[in-house]
Parts: sequence; C-alpha cells; structure tokens
Amino acid sequence: MTDDLLDRPTVHALLADGTTVRIRPARPGDHRQVRGFYEEMSPENLRLRFFSASPRSAAQAADRACGPARPGYRALLAEADDRIIGIAEYDTGAGGDARAEQEGTAEDKGTAEVSIAVADGLHHRGVGTLLVEHLVSAARAEGVTAFTADALSENHEVLRLFADLGLHTSRRFEGPEVRCTVRLGQDDTYLSAVEARGQAADVASLVPLLRPSAVAVAGAGRTPGSVGRAVLHHLRSGGFTRRLFAVNPHVGTVLGVPSYPSVAALPETPDLVIVAVPAAAVPALAEECGTAGVRALVVLTAGLDHLQARALLAACRTHGMRLVGPNCLGVSNTDPELSLDATFAAEHPRPGTAGIAVQSGGVGIALLDGLSRLGIGVSSFVSLGDKYDVSGNDLLQWWESDGRTDLALLHLESFGNPRAFSRTARRVTRRIPVLTVDAGRTEAGRKAAASHTAAAATRTMTRGALFTQAGITATRSVGELLETAALLHSQPLPAGARVAIVTNAGGAGVLTADACAEAGLALPPFTPTVIDDLLAVLPEGAAVGNPVDATAAVSEEQLTECVDRLTRCPGVDAVVVALVPTAVAAATGDDLVRALTAAPGRRARPVLAVRLEQDRSVTLLPAANGGTIPSYAEPQAAARALAHAADRAAWLARPSGAVPALDDLQTDRARTVVARYLSDHPDGGWLDPMLCADLLDCYGIPQIPWAWAETEDEAVLAADRLRGADGRVVMKAHWPGLLHKAQQHAVHLDLRGDAQVRAAFRDLERRFAGLMTGVVVQPLAARGIELFAGVAQDEVFGPLVLFGLGGTATEVLADHAARLAPLTDRDVHDLITSPRCAPLLLGANGQAPVDLEGLERLLLRLSRMAADLPQLAEADFNPVLARPDGVTALDTRIRLLPRRPQDPYLRRLR
Repeated sequence: MTDDLLDRPTVHALLADGTTVRIRPARPGDHRQVRGFYEEMSPENLRLRFFSASPRSAAQAADRACGPARPGYRALLAEADDRIIGIAEYDTGAGGDARAEQEGTAEDKGTAEVSIAVADGLHHRGVGTLLVEHLVSAARAEGVTAFTADALSENHEVLRLFADLGLHTSRRFEGPEVRCTVRLGQDDTYLSAVEARGQAADVASLVPLLRPSAVAVAGAGRTPGSVGRAVLHHLRSGGFTRRLFAVNPHVGTVLGVPSYPSVAALPETPDLVIVAVPAAAVPALAEECGTAGVRALVVLTAGLDHLQARALLAACRTHGMRLVGPNCLGVSNTDPELSLDATFAAEHPRPGTAGIAVQSGGVGIALLDGLSRLGIGVSSFVSLGDKYDVSGNDLLQWWESDGRTDLALLHLESFGNPRAFSRTARRVTRRIPVLTVDAGRTEAGRKAAASHTAAAATRTMTRGALFTQAGITATRSVGELLETAALLHSQPLPAGARVAIVTNAGGAGVLTADACAEAGLALPPFTPTVIDDLLAVLPEGAAVGNPVDATAAVSEEQLTECVDRLTRCPGVDAVVVALVPTAVAAATGDDLVRALTAAPGRRARPVLAVRLEQDRSVTLLPAANGGTIPSYAEPQAAARALAHAADRAAWLARPSGAVPALDDLQTDRARTVVARYLSDHPDGGWLDPMLCADLLDCYGIPQIPWAWAETEDEAVLAADRLRGADGRVVMKAHWPGLLHKAQQHAVHLDLRGDAQVRAAFRDLERRFAGLMTGVVVQPLAARGIELFAGVAQDEVFGPLVLFGLGGTATEVLADHAARLAPLTDRDVHDLITSPRCAPLLLGANGQAPVDLEGLERLLLRLSRMAADLPQLAEADFNPVLARPDGVTALDTRIRLLPRRPQDPYLRRLR
C-alpha cells in the first residue's frame, strides 16, 4: 500500500469565518506539539474525546498520530499561527497485521475507525468538519468506503458534525455511547453540502477585501504619476467612507491622507493593504502586513520573479491573508456605504449591478468604461492579474450573495480548478447571467495568454465544453460581451429563437434578416390572422411578411401598435426593429425611436432596435416605463446578443441533469489492470488489444468479437471461429505505438477463406517485420454509421469526452462535440445532438434511427471510466459502429500515464 497522503504537499483552506488554516499529515517530528495539543485540552474535552480524562491519553494519542507510517492509518493536522488547532485520524486496523491486510474481507478493508479533536475555544468554526472532508478524500483514494466512530451520546457537537456532512450516516445507541457509521460514497448531496460550506467560508474571507473597515496604500508617494499615488487619489476622490492611510517612509501626508513609515506604525491595523512598491520589496512588506494582522492584500506590482512570488504567497498563506494579483489594476466596490475605488483606472466606475472579474487590466478598463457608459454600472470589480489566490470562482460566490449583483462578467485567461468552477458557475448561472470573453481561442492567443499570466494554455474545445455545461455565455470579444450584457440587463429573456423583424426601410430589414438567420435564429411566417392584424394598423403599401416592411410612411403611432401586436403574438419570441432616419418622419414630426420606448408597461417579449446611423455599437435607450431598450449600430450585433439570450433561456428551461447510476461495473478490477500495467511500464504507454478489451469489459462497453493471433495458423483458427454468416473477416496488425492502422495500410478487409487469411497474415508479417507483435482478427462488421468516441485527459480540466463522426476522415471533417466528465444525462444528450452528423443518427432521409439508448450507455460508461481512472490519458474508439440494432466499438486504443488521483471538489486554496 502506498503512502500517498504523506507525499501530498501541505494545503491551505478556509474555515467558516473566512480565516485560513493549514492542513497537513502528522509526522514523527510533530510528537511534542501533538502531545501538547491534548495536554492543553480541558478535562471535559478530554473525556468527550477519550471517554476518560486519563493523563496518559495525550501521550498515547501522540504516539499513535506521530508513529511510523503504517498501512490503513492516516492522521491530519489543522494548524493556524504555527499552532495545532485540530486533529483527525482514521484507522482500518490493517497496519497491525499484514496478513489480515491481505486476507481480510472486503468489508473489513473498506471500513475505518475515525476520530476528531478540536482545540478548546475553537469549536463552531468548522475546524473538525474541514478536517473530516480532507480525511474522507484521502480515505476514498485508499479504497475506504465507510467511517465508523464511537461517541458519547452527550457529545452533541461531534454527532452534529457527522449528521451535517452531507454523507449517509446511521446511528446505533449502545448505552451511553453512540456508534456512527458514515458511508463515503460521493454524490451530489455531499458535493452540494461541501459547496455550501465552501461558499460561506469564501464569502467571509472576501469581506476584508471588498468591504474593508480601513485601507492603507503602501507605496503612495509625492511623485506625480506613480501608481500608488493614483490609487490613493482614487480612494479619496471616490469618497471612501472609512479610514484611509498611506504608508511611505519619507513623508507625513500624501494628498492630505496621513502617512506612516510602516504598516506596524499605523494607528490601527487595516483590513486591506494596497501594495504598490517595487517587486524586490513586496515579500518583506507582505510579511510585515501579515504579522500586523492585515487580512487582505491587493498587489499592483508587476515583474515579481519566482522567488519573490513564492515568498509573497507564503506570507499570505502563513498569516491567512487573501491576495489579489500581483500585476493587477486593483479592486472596487461601488456600494454607497463604502465607495471603495482602489484602482488606477482613468475614471471612477458608475455604481450599478454588474460584477466584473478580469485578468487583463486593459480588458477591465474597457468593461468599466462600457458598463458605465451604458448606464448598467458596476457593483464590484476585481482585477485578478496573475491570480495567485483570489479567482473567478471566489468572485462568483461573492456576487451570488452580495444582494447587489444581477450580472457577472468574466475575463479569464487561465483556470486553477475548472471542475470546482464549473459546479459554482452552474449554480450561480441559474440566478444571474454569467458572461465571459473566450480568450485564447487560437494558438497565437493561447501563447500570449501563457506568456502574460504564466498559466498553462487551455484548448478551445475544452473551454467551450466548460462554458456550455456551466451555462456561461461565451462571447468572442469585449464588444460582443457588452452588446449581450446590454440585452440581458434591459430585456426579458426570449422564450425561444423565433424573431419578428420590423423596418421602415426594406434594405435594413433584409440585412437584419440575414444577420438573424446567420446567428441561428428563426424568422417564422405569420399566420393569416396576424397578417390581417398588422395590415389593419400599418400604412397602405406595407409588406407584411417577415421582415415587416412598414415603409417610410409609417407613423410613430402605427409603429408602436405594430410592435405591441407582435410582442403579443404567440408565434414570436422577440422583435427586432430596424430603423433608418427619413425625411418623411422628419416632416411629420414622428419620432420612430419613441415608438419603441414610449410603451407604458414592460413588454412581455424582448424588443431590440437596430439603427444603422448610430455611432456607438450599442446604447440603452431610456423607456417611459422606467426600463431601457437596447439599440445596436449593426444587425449582426443585435442578432448575436439575441442568440445568446435565447441560448440562456433554453439552458435555464432544461433540467440540470444528473450523473446516472451504472450497474455491472468492475471498478476495482479496472484499477488493478491499470496498476499492474504501470508497475511494468512506469512511464506509461499504449495498451495492447488484450488490456484494452479488459478495461472495456470492466465498464460493460460493447466490443465486436475478436481474437489475438501471433502466427499464421492461429490467425486461420481465429478466422474459422469468428466468421459470420457471410464468412468474411478483418485482420489488423498490431505493435506498440501503432495508432493509425489505415494510414499505415496495416488492415486487410473482406477476407474469405483460409487462403486469403494466410496471404493477409504473410503480407503484414513481411511488411512490418521487426515491428508487428501479432494481429487482431474480427468478423466483418455489418453496415452502419461510423462514429468516433474518445477521452482526452487535460492536466488542468480533467477528462474530456469527445464524440462525433468517425472513420478514416474523422480528423479532416472534425465533426466533433465535447463535454467534461463526469457526464450527466443532459450532457450525453447534447453530445449526441451537437455534431453536424446528428440527423443521421436520428433517422434522416427515411432511415431508421440508430440505437440511441445504446449510444448513450456507451458514452456514459466511457465517461465513468475516465472519471474513475485518472491514469487514462487517452482513449480512442474509432470507429464505433451505430446501427438500429446496437452500438459496437470496432477499434479501440487506450494510453495510460502515471497520475495520482486528485479530488477536484476538496476545499483548498490555490
């Protein structure tokens, strides 16, 4: 048994009150501290922990926790301020008897005794719960399936801890004691409970950053144009309502703000320090801030080298400070009770309801300016910079609970924990729209992102899968982001993608119709009743198709009535009004724009304007009902925004999906196969056909019958055994590393009779002498649709499941869709229906549909295999033959790499 936990690095995590603790394994050198931890506990606490208050208990507990590593035992410590504040441990009992370890029952191996202790005075802060979460994660990796614990029935705190974990817990009372059994299976209930605890802790930790009671700017001097001075000026001129200090060793006041030579010399400890000192001075300043009790840092300084960066983050972790940056623009919170603008942007942001988190300061300035100009305004703004700590995930949770934000805008060039981000975003996106600029879509963009943020590049398809599954609206530019935000802020969501277009100029209507169709929106024809209703209010000569050409003669009143009737039409989900200024309207005094904004009440369906003469890409027109109408300079911009809104409405309307339970899985056997292979091949590699088949069998993935042959005679016997009714077989050469058999001409098809089988074997043997280790013989498959299914394990995002059109042209056609594992039932549906080949699967041109349920099962089982086995670097099923009577993998390739399992949902800081 490996001692994985002891090899793991120290991690930091947040308690319920937002303070930081360090979680790490106990080691022999901790004996004195662990003993002291127990000796300092009150007699009552000792009695509840050990069922007695024996003076020997502390020494015995320290001996156990800090003894030599042994199989089946783990002890974790929680530390704060270099002091142990909690201990949690589990023991399977296997370490005392190696033979019992090997021969014990599966139930014995899967159960461990667990215990928890928390220092006096630190209860009710989540120390014990956090330790148990980390212990659960470690135990699962060791194959433990249940914890048992004995507690005194009066020990309400530990009983409540187990009950509130989110895991299935049962109790059995035995006199004054309670026997608790906690099942460690990870399901959505547990993940949601962990998320809720994490959100509360995360939000509490951000209060000193975004609602500080006092702020100091370190590096604010007399020099005009310096960053520190600019931030200090912004804080003063922005009307910051709480205490403000400058830190500068050479001056007494800066811009009228009292200045002190050091953080330690300040009259009170600020919650937040803005750091604008040279890179070489940042680590020492961070350590000084931590020692003084500062709770948050915003480091504007750029250019930190590796050692300076490590020292900065170490100071923040050691002293429990949250960190924004380095290399950032600053932070802002426009709450009138605070008015915090700790940025060096040119202007103060307009107060409003949009939350912004960006890695690029330039993008941040553009969004601040754009949202202020539109009148949407900003609730809070965080420039993440190089993102050592505070991330987009943190900000989503803040906006979810701040009571002010109704729109979230993100610009992220890298992701620290994409799967945790995805769960958070799925939850938040159901409450408020979350929009992002999809940065780094091209190879050049990815290189720029990696250079700018020192973060690993991510693939376009992987990011797209993340955004799609999480319900995030992904745009391709800052302009498109603002155009979409304007619509989502001002108008109700459309119920669908059916659009009615109205124009006073036919050409503008045609351009708008083209833009809507290209964006995937539908322009339905009107019913005779609707046509009659519209003709009744429009001027003579109007053409009532879709688009509706109301002609230049349309009056303000007529246009108002036309738009109102269309917004009540049951076959219309949104109305786009394309207007151009005309001399006719000027002569009559009609204001056609007012026809859109003068409605006395809020319309039930979204209304958008397109005004080709408009000088800005998007504006918000004030409406008489107190709302606004988005107006676009280009039809394409309006259509893109409306398509995004329709996609969001569709995402909200559908069930969230669940990961289905699968039967007949042999996960333990699969892990054994992987472990044995990697034991023999420490660097990993491509599996041979036999091992591929073993893994597929473990997960119930259907394969075509096949046989392995290493000689000509074996190939003939295999062919005789496998021939179908038509007597034809296929022979495929194999050698380690062979990936594309067709390209290597390493396949013989349609072999009939023994003579052809022998000839094919000899041909392969001759051409691939010295390489070929054997051949795979299969019956010739019946006709069907050739598909591709596979897995790519991303170092950052985890396993990505791909699906689409297969065969020899799969890479050329690139008709693939992707979703991150584990797949829900909705994800599988999307995977199957997203590729362009989907109509073929559903029964196009009068053909019978393929076995869709079988296809869903294959993808779900492939997803489960990828989620269970982090060592699965690649899986390539091509082709997968789909027919009405079943789905079968004809050719599979699997590559393994030595990787340690990681729990993406474990609460820890970056």
